[in-house]
Amino acid sequence: MRVIKPSTVRAFERQHPDAAPGLDHWLAAAESARWRTLQDVRQSFRSADEVKVESERTVVVFNIGGNRFRLITAIHYNMQKLFILRFMTHAEYSKDRWKDEL
Repeated sequence: MRVIKPSTVRAFERQHPDAAPGLDHWLAAAESARWRTLQDVRQSFRSADEVKVESERTVVVFNIGGNRFRLITAIHYNMQKLFILRFMTHAEYSKDRWKDEL
């Protein structure tokens, strides 16, 4: 997958140093992946989930750092591109406000 923009992940790591190991692992796995479906994603990340947001689009949510953080992405399987949309703590994610913004 081509991750659009890996520098965003690095910025998240600077803001949340305790999430850095999980984000590093996720980025390396995503960049080397050739995912075609959610089932492919789940072979790498079992807890990945698809969520429909307010815009009616579907995003893929990854648990990072032992379930303490969430990484929200848009995966375009046909183009092999993965867009990073949001990174938040589990508590922020649980409020569901992010769904209205995407």
